Amino acid sequence: MYNFKEYVSRDDRLAPGHRMCAGCGGTIAVRNVLKALHEGDRAVVGNATGCLEVSTFMYPYTAYKDSYIHNAFENAGATLAGVEGAYNALKRKGKIDDTFKFITFGGDGGTYDIGFQSLSGAMERNHDMVYVCYDNGAYMNTGIQRSSATPMFADTTTTPIGKESNGKLQYRKDLAAIIAEHQIPYVAQTTFVQNFRDLHCKSERAIYTKGAAFLNIMAPCPRGWRYPTYDIMDIVKLAVETRYWPLFEVVDGKWILNYEPRKYVPIEEWLVKQGRFKHMFKPGNEWMIEAFQKEVDRRWDELLKRCDGHRFSY
Repeated sequence: MYNFKEYVSRDDRLAPGHRMCAGCGGTIAVRNVLKALHEGDRAVVGNATGCLEVSTFMYPYTAYKDSYIHNAFENAGATLAGVEGAYNALKRKGKIDDTFKFITFGGDGGTYDIGFQSLSGAMERNHDMVYVCYDNGAYMNTGIQRSSATPMFADTTTTPIGKESNGKLQYRKDLAAIIAEHQIPYVAQTTFVQNFRDLHCKSERAIYTKGAAFLNIMAPCPRGWRYPTYDIMDIVKLAVETRYWPLFEVVDGKWILNYEPRKYVPIEEWLVKQGRFKHMFKPGNEWMIEAFQKEVDRRWDELLKRCDGHRFSY
């Protein structure tokens, strides 16, 4: 049974003193995922190049209390799959008795795009590992360039707003659904809502599910999204309430909706809090908000069909 006080009182596996920005969602995601590890269990943590890596690791120092491997942008999935395979071989030979879990983190640039090949391979082979994407919706570490996770119409350095451009023109990729099609044991989408309950429970389930697991966590970026640092919790809450970022999981192929908002909250309530969308509120640009809302509604309806009435709240 979930006990919030017990969960948050567990030792932090991510030490303070790292250099992540104030108001960064990535740090919140990592800290809480690692708290799902049970006392006595050890982990090997992988980390694709990105904001998280450059801010929590500077050789020979690391903020991680567990074993840590810095990977290139493109190979976090392959690296941890290889380590997990080596661990199993050593276990069979009786050279290791300890229980290790294998968890790798990557931003959306290193997960949705550059690292998708190695991620897909690790998931398809069903390695006993967890891949965690801290999704901040752009290549934040290298200058806020658009990624395939960037929402439509967002203003980035490679999709700048101007007379000839309305920001990114494409819809964001639905990576959780793509990974679910790999037929792995566990896929979930979550963020920092409901007193962290949803994130905590899904992290623990992902780590202790036998086989491959994938967590997609919305992790806002104050610089890229352009919001005051203290607004982060309001932003993730509105993302869920507007149905832009639904909470769901896929367990052995079965889609389950974890939360359904009680009332319809229009998407502009989420958009208006972020500077990257401010152009959408200029006179004459109402069509952008309408198009954005239409896509959110379409994806929500598609999710309901996939879940087919299956509901479970943590």
